Amino acid sequence: MERLQKVIANSGFTSRRKAEQLILEGKVKVNGIIVTELGYKVSDKDEIEVDGVPLNKEEKVYYLINKPRGCICAVSDDKNRPVVVDFLRKQGIKERVYPVGRLDYDTARVLLLTNDGELTNLLTHPKSQIEKTYLVRCEGIVSNDDLRRLRTGVEIDGYVTQKAKVNLLSVDRKNKSSQVRITITEGKYHQVKKMFEAIGHPVKKLRRERFAFLDVEGLKPGEFRPLKVHEVKQLYVLARYGQPEKIKGYKIRRY
Repeated sequence: MERLQKVIANSGFTSRRKAEQLILEGKVKVNGIIVTELGYKVSDKDEIEVDGVPLNKEEKVYYLINKPRGCICAVSDDKNRPVVVDFLRKQGIKERVYPVGRLDYDTARVLLLTNDGELTNLLTHPKSQIEKTYLVRCEGIVSNDDLRRLRTGVEIDGYVTQKAKVNLLSVDRKNKSSQVRITITEGKYHQVKKMFEAIGHPVKKLRRERFAFLDVEGLKPGEFRPLKVHEVKQLYVLARYGQPEKIKGYKIRRY
């Protein structure tokens, strides 16, 4: 038996907070009866309806896509711009999937899509500390002091970012730009762009190279693949416990 709001959130229908709000507003039915109690528990046999829509018990699916630049990290767009799930729909994927976190319109590469609300919540929760690695082309010549500031934390939006792993890969003195690889464990709005703005080196080009242990090597922009069973299991372990090698009896796979 699980709490009703948790079941709704895990289905991917909406967030747990929004699910709680819908319950309190009397917009959720269990077996045809309106439920407004947040502690109400349901089983797999119960029929749940949210705001007039039956809660489908879909098979969980997981995809890794090489997101191209110039598309929205969403399932739809009111301005009719391309959205990332269009690439899956064109290949006959019918399950209702959504992005795990977001990449900007002009940011490319590694993105997860799923209908597993539980895993999504775990991976995007601040406590998970999932590593995300980005390749940045920025304006100006990045100095050792700039690297130190990125590594120790810079102030953006009134808070100081957590420590980051940062390496200067190359500099282009003729065009006055630098290429930097940075790994962060947070996922705040436009975080990488704001971090580089804070050190005086606005981002010119950005792509995510890795999410946890996953990359999109071998996939062209717009191409995707299903995750393997052991990859899904390892994501759950990382999100729940951090470093798998510290867990007794857990054998980590290297990529």
